[in-house]
Amino acid sequence: MESKLNLKKILEVRWHGRGGQGAWTASELLARAAIAEGKHIQSFPEFGPERMGAPVTAFTRISTEPIRLHCAVYNPDVVAVLDPTLLKSVNVADGLSEEGGDIIVNTKDAPPEIRKQLGSGKGKLWTVPATEISIKILNMPITNTAMLGAVARVTGIVSLQTVEKMVKGRFRPDVAEKNFAVVKEAYEEVKSE
Repeated sequence: MESKLNLKKILEVRWHGRGGQGAWTASELLARAAIAEGKHIQSFPEFGPERMGAPVTAFTRISTEPIRLHCAVYNPDVVAVLDPTLLKSVNVADGLSEEGGDIIVNTKDAPPEIRKQLGSGKGKLWTVPATEISIKILNMPITNTAMLGAVARVTGIVSLQTVEKMVKGRFRPDVAEKNFAVVKEAYEEVKSE
C-alpha cells in the first residue's frame, strides 16, 4: 500500500484507548519505526483522570520535514480505536476529513454495524479483530500491537520489517516474538467497508 505521506507533508494519527491498553506504546512504536526510516516524528499521550480503564488519547505525527506544530491532533488523518466500547462515549470521528481520513476500529463486527455506532459518515472505515488476535497469540486482550499492525497496513507509512525491529527492540525476546506475530496477523486481517 502506498504511504499516505506521499500525499501531504505530515500524517497525523490519533489513538483512542483506555488506561492500561497501551495506546501510547502503540503511538511510540509507530513513531520509532518512522524515525528508523528517516522521518521526523512526534508521539505523546493525553491522559484524563489517569486511572486504569479511563479513556486516554495518544497522538503520532510523522513527516518528511521537521515538525513545528506542538499541540494535540485535532484533524487526524487516521484514528485508531483500541477499545470499541469508546464508540458509545467518545466522538472518535471528531475532526476527521469527510473523504480522506481513515478510522480503524478493533472489532469483529462488520463495518456497516460499526458505521451505525459511529453515527458518522466521515472517513473510510477499517476493522480488525485485534482483541481476538491478541487473545489467540498472547493469551491476553492487549490490543496495542494489533492496532499498530493495522495502522501500518492502512497508512503504508512504515514497513512491516521496520515495525518488527521496533517491537523486538521494545520487548524481551519471547514477548517480542509473540507481539510481532500479533502485529503481522492484524496487518494481514484489517479490512475496509
